[in-house]
Amino acid sequence: MIKKIYSENTIVWLTYIIIVIGLLLQFGASNTVETHQIFLKQIVWVIAGTIIFLFLRKFDYRNWQKLSLPLYIFFILLLMAVLVIGYGPAKRWIHIAGPIDFQPSEFFKIVFILILAKYFSSKSAEKLPVFLGGIILAGIPAFLILKEPNLGTCLLFIIIFFSLAYIAGAKKKHIFTILLIAVLISPFLWMGLKKYQRERLVVFLAPWKNPLGMGYNLLQSKIAIGSGGLLGTGYMKGTQTELSFLPAYHTDFIFCVLSEQFGLIGVIVFILIYLWFLERIAKIAFTTQDNFAKLVSSGILILFFLQIFINIGMASGILPVAGIPLPFVSYGGSSILASFIEISIIYNISRNSALF
Repeated sequence: MIKKIYSENTIVWLTYIIIVIGLLLQFGASNTVETHQIFLKQIVWVIAGTIIFLFLRKFDYRNWQKLSLPLYIFFILLLMAVLVIGYGPAKRWIHIAGPIDFQPSEFFKIVFILILAKYFSSKSAEKLPVFLGGIILAGIPAFLILKEPNLGTCLLFIIIFFSLAYIAGAKKKHIFTILLIAVLISPFLWMGLKKYQRERLVVFLAPWKNPLGMGYNLLQSKIAIGSGGLLGTGYMKGTQTELSFLPAYHTDFIFCVLSEQFGLIGVIVFILIYLWFLERIAKIAFTTQDNFAKLVSSGILILFFLQIFINIGMASGILPVAGIPLPFVSYGGSSILASFIEISIIYNISRNSALF
């Protein structure tokens, strides 16, 4: 029991350590009235997320199994609505009121995990019809998100689906067959991408070919990371962020702020904290005896890992720019609130599911 309580509380404390680091980075990169407002808004989202966590941490995770289908249908309708009334260069947000916007795809990440966990925990994933049914269940939202367009999140959904299908017991030959088909039709998928999405992939391979256009962000992020050296330039002393050479440093490229101001040592400490955070979730996922809880916690683990890996990867130039936020660190209300919901579910699973 003591170990169980330790595990729960460790997840919560690690979450808030990451949040505090994120807030320090947001403030450290704030050099204008507008960016100071971003920092203050982030605090508001953290407070709102904390309230949500305090409420949902006592919400029995088994109730999510009952709610997963209604939530799935509701968010499918929202994703369809985004294509009609959404705004922005990519139609991903629905305007609520005043400064409040809502990004359905961020919240659908957890709904997606819940519906797949419910589906695979109640059926035998080894059977081909069940596996194909899961593809349909996952394919509908993936297609709608791809149409926004939001290729990064769509790829997240695909990886999460195959990962959960494998954990649930799907046959390797079924998984490899579908993946092979995907590879064979990839040229057609390339033609279906938006122009800017194709340019992002090309720029990823050769950013210097368009240094003032699509390659600008990637080149500036590499400069920011490299300029940090071993110990960093010092808090609030980074030239790339303080002089606004690096765009989107509050959102997609917040990792560059850390690298520039705190250097390699700061990056190592930060990644170790994230690894500890993931290890706590993994321990719950690997030890619970409840199949639904196992799949949900595994899905959340994979989601957090992918977001961390992809965000750091794209900031450092080893992956294409995908618009994936760094959990609890990147600016964004939808991302923060969705992440708090995920942690509340993990917390409740740790308290209420039978562990070995």
